[in-house]
Amino acid sequence: MSEQTIFEILHNMDKVTNTLIVQWSKLFNEDLGITHILVLGHLKNNGNSRPSDIARALELTPPTLTHLSDKLVKKKLAVRIVDESDRRIIYLAITSKGVEVVQKANEDGQMLRRKLFEILTEEEREQMSAIYKKLSNAL
Repeated sequence: MSEQTIFEILHNMDKVTNTLIVQWSKLFNEDLGITHILVLGHLKNNGNSRPSDIARALELTPPTLTHLSDKLVKKKLAVRIVDESDRRIIYLAITSKGVEVVQKANEDGQMLRRKLFEILTEEEREQMSAIYKKLSNAL
């Protein structure tokens, strides 16, 4: 495979991903970015977490996570909880409103992807699935 072909594949993958993110942001319309949703999703799936653990899991810098957390707390999607046994330790926890926002974000994302993949034939979807499984296994 030529370098040009690989470049075209990567370029088109990035273009699709970026366009989906832009469309999702317009549809979702909650004044939150995808990274905010990733933080809320982590909290929903893992429970109360120390910011440093969230940053490590999502490969974010601690200052970035602090900025994201401040906005989530301000919007009442998450709360900070002080550890009773060691008051130096602070956890971030998702609120019920935060859970609702994550669910809406996921539903909007699934709808956009479903709509996108409807243009492919069943055979093309099967080929794409096989290709992504192969790439995923290689990672």
